[in-house]
Amino acid sequence: MSTGPGRRPPRHWMDLGVQERRDAVVAMGMPAYRARQISTHWFSRLEDDPRSWSDLPAAHREEMALRLFPRLLEPIGEYRADAGQTLKTAWRLHDGAIVESVLMRYPHRVTMCISSEAGCAMNCPFCATGQGGLQRNLSTAEIVGQVLDGARRLATGQIPGGPARVSNVVFMGMGEPMANFKAVLAAVRELTCPEPDGLGISARGLTVSTIGMVPRVDELAQTGIPVTLAVSLHAPDDELRNELVPLNQHFDIDAVLDAAWNYANVTRRRVSIEYALIKDINDQTWRADLLARRLKARGDWGWFHVNLIPLNPTPGSKWTASRREDEQNFILHLERHGVPVTLRDTRGREIDGACGQLAANLGSR
Repeated sequence: MSTGPGRRPPRHWMDLGVQERRDAVVAMGMPAYRARQISTHWFSRLEDDPRSWSDLPAAHREEMALRLFPRLLEPIGEYRADAGQTLKTAWRLHDGAIVESVLMRYPHRVTMCISSEAGCAMNCPFCATGQGGLQRNLSTAEIVGQVLDGARRLATGQIPGGPARVSNVVFMGMGEPMANFKAVLAAVRELTCPEPDGLGISARGLTVSTIGMVPRVDELAQTGIPVTLAVSLHAPDDELRNELVPLNQHFDIDAVLDAAWNYANVTRRRVSIEYALIKDINDQTWRADLLARRLKARGDWGWFHVNLIPLNPTPGSKWTASRREDEQNFILHLERHGVPVTLRDTRGREIDGACGQLAANLGSR
């Protein structure tokens, strides 16, 4: 058996569709209706030990635990901030790869930022994840499992503020979600599937990000699932974006924005334009004006919303966050054009908050 990063994870209940779950329990000698009982324990009651599910035949519980519920995510680091309401977890996968997820509790919502790949092949120079390269894609179960862990913590009062539910999930952790499209789409379907066959999270509470894999954006638009699309643009001019986002040399800004506009047209969902503000690199006011013009050139540019992100710098990197006054001037210029804009609330700076930073630190030990 092969070992080390890249080895395929064992099959899990969360990797299976509803009919496949029925087939799996029948293959173990149980009637098909047991599949719904099992999913009720797993997704609705958030119970994680099949050996304790007393309404199932005792003779099958151990076998079921081994065959259908292998342990995929092992926590190797937990870091809290914001009075315990921000929790960043580092997970070791079955092959030794390390990924991260972040739970952020706000007054009226709980958001989870999850990983879709171990590492990333996109090689954006200001991103900690991109500097380590791609180890492998995550399975559907490994993706959904990150959210399920957060759901269990909230339900059992491990996050200050009392029991709660995950209301929002953003695919903005490690990896390029569109590069693992099949597993990400399956995870989206499972997260939004009504209980007990999934977690029953509203599709409108899910955000899938991309740096601009145009064919996958077009494919996502045709699924009929009204998730929010977030496009990590980071520059309004191709010369700079070629440097910041190497994929831009294959799908330039016009192609990316055209795909985003088409997504908004098809889904009637506003697209978020993600823009990490980097000191003296992309934070000039003329670039804010150019960004506004490029968005407005798409017609009804109100379908775009610019989400400015203060860069969370990684140790030793030349890339760092913009000055506060440059942030404010960038916002002011966008607002003068009538472009909807917000500055993202930054959480987790004191707990290696940059995407991939924690995994890189742990992986080097």
